[in-house]
Amino acid sequence: MRKRTLCLLVAAGLSPAVAKEAPVSAEIIAAKAELTEKKPAASKADEAAKLEKVNKLEAAKLTMDTNAMRAEIAKLKMERDLITARLSLEKAKRQEVVKDAVAKTEMEIAELTRSYEASRLRSEKLAADLKSAQSEASMELIRLQSEIETIKIKSKRDTFADSDPVYLEEPLREDGILVISDRRIPLNGTIISSTADYVTSRIDFWNNHDSKLPIFIVIDACPGGSVMAGYRILKAMEASEAPIHVVVKSFAASMAACITTLAEESYAYPNAVILHHQISAQIAFARLNLTQQREFYQESQRWWERLAEPVAKKMGITTDKFIEEMYSRSTSGDWSEFGDKAKELKWVNHIVDGIVESSITLNPDVDEKGKSTKKALVEQFDPDGTPFSYLPRLNPKDVYFLYNPDGYYRMR
Repeated sequence: MRKRTLCLLVAAGLSPAVAKEAPVSAEIIAAKAELTEKKPAASKADEAAKLEKVNKLEAAKLTMDTNAMRAEIAKLKMERDLITARLSLEKAKRQEVVKDAVAKTEMEIAELTRSYEASRLRSEKLAADLKSAQSEASMELIRLQSEIETIKIKSKRDTFADSDPVYLEEPLREDGILVISDRRIPLNGTIISSTADYVTSRIDFWNNHDSKLPIFIVIDACPGGSVMAGYRILKAMEASEAPIHVVVKSFAASMAACITTLAEESYAYPNAVILHHQISAQIAFARLNLTQQREFYQESQRWWERLAEPVAKKMGITTDKFIEEMYSRSTSGDWSEFGDKAKELKWVNHIVDGIVESSITLNPDVDEKGKSTKKALVEQFDPDGTPFSYLPRLNPKDVYFLYNPDGYYRMR
C-alpha cells in the first residue's frame, strides 16, 4: 500500500524525496488520487467512506502540523528563554563588574577625598600657622620700629630747645644785652655777587613777613670784598622799611666796615675789630698805558667818593681828613679800632656786653639730619715722624694766643 501510495505521489508530480519526508501528506494525496481515478462507479457509501478517510487524514495532518508548530514554538520559546537567561546572566555579570568597579571607584574617590581633606586641613593649618607667625613677626617688627622711631623722635626732639625766638622792636636791653631773633642774615667771608643775592633776598623776605620788627645782619668775620656787591647790600638796607641792625662779633673790614658804619643801627663787642681803608685794586697780568692807568684810578676814585663820603660825614669830618687820619695810624692806611673806640668814632652805634641768639633752637653740634658738625684738626707726621697739626689761617688783625711748648701746633 505504501509503495502504491509512493507511486501515486510520483505520478502526481512529487519527487520521491518529498514523498518520503511527508508520509501523511502523501497518503492524503494518494487518497485524493484514488478519488479522481477513473474507476467504475462506486457506491455513495464507498465515496463517503473514502471522503471521510481523506478528512481524517487531513485532520491528522493538521494535528501533526500543529503539533510540529507547537513543538517548534516551544523550542523557540525555550531558545528565547535560554538566550534571555544568558543575556540576564551576562547583564548580571556586567552589572556585578560595574558595581564592583563603581564600588572600587567610590572607595578610591572616598580615599582621595579623605586624602584631599587631610591635605587641605594640613595646608590650612600650615597657612594659619604661617599667618600667625607672620602676624607675630609683623607685630614684633612694628613694635621695634615704633621703639626706633620713638628713640629717633626723642633724640631729634632733644636737639631742639624748649624756647621760641624772641621778637623785640627795641632789641638792646637796659643791661647791655642784645637780643637777636630768627630775622637774622649772616654775612661772613668775602663779599661777592652771590653774597649780595643772599643778603638782599632775605632783606626783602623779612620785610614782606613783617615790616616793623628789626632785621639783623650778623657779621662774625668779614674782610670785605666787591664794592658793587657791597653797594647792592647798602641800597637794600636803605630801601628796607623794617629797621636793619648790623652786629659785629669779631671782625668787619673794608666793605663790611662801610656796611656796619652806614647801618641805621649797629652793634659790636668791645673787642670786635672794625677796619676802614682806602679802596685798593690789583690788576694781575695786565699791561696798562698811562691813559688806561689814569682811567682806572678815576674809576676807583669815584667809587671811593661814593663809599667814603657817607662814612666821613657820619664821623663829622671831610673825606680828605678821613684819609689823613688813616695814614696817621699806619703807613698802609689801614685804620682799625676795637669796638669801644670805634663807637667813639661813630663807626658803630652801640657796644654790647652780651648777645642772646634767641633763634638758635637747634643743637649746634648736630645738623638737621642728626649728624655731628664738630670739626677737629687733622693730625699729620713730619719727615722725622713727629706728630703735629696745622693751625687754620687767621683773619687779618687776629693772632694766636695758646700754650704750645712742644710745637705740636704749627703755622703754614
